[in-house]
Amino acid sequence: MKRFDALSATCPAREILASIANKWTVLVLSVLTEDTTRFNELRRRVQGVTQKVLTQTLRDLERLGLVSRRIYAEVPPRVEYSLTPLGHSLVKVLDNIKDWTESHAPEVMHAQQRFEKAQAAKR
Repeated sequence: MKRFDALSATCPAREILASIANKWTVLVLSVLTEDTTRFNELRRRVQGVTQKVLTQTLRDLERLGLVSRRIYAEVPPRVEYSLTPLGHSLVKVLDNIKDWTESHAPEVMHAQQRFEKAQAAKR
């Protein structure tokens, strides 16, 4: 079995890590854990994401095998997105990161303020 090392500049795992560590990826996958979702619903739920960025994020997730896209032959066409089994396995990890972020946001924000205040004092 081939060993991957994302710390290596030439390792393919580095590109995968960059894709799954993206904030939009984390947020989109979080919504998709709840249910199969249409594009506009995803865009509504993930506040602040542009149509272009959401489209690119979903394409990347589909390319990585984390999300499946289903097109219905209707007028207008209906497109739904859902997690694949591989996507479900990743969400378990990302949920812990999201939970940690939400739980520790006040501490991190306080640290940022202290840092910025110290930097301003040095000027």
